[in-house]
Amino acid sequence: MTIQAHIASLEKKHGDLEEELQTILSSPSADDREIAEVKRRKLRLKDEMQRLKANTRH
Repeated sequence: MTIQAHIASLEKKHGDLEEELQTILSSPSADDREIAEVKRRKLRLKDEMQRLKANTRH
């Protein structure tokens, strides 16, 4: 898998997590721990995408 393909895959996963987060937030029984976990996963993906993008510029 090329770096660009890997970044694209991470971007898709990030978007999927955003959709999951919106679904959780719209639920009246939203669990704070579940919200925090999805946000952490999104942040990890974002950090990884930024790291990979920075490495491709060098």
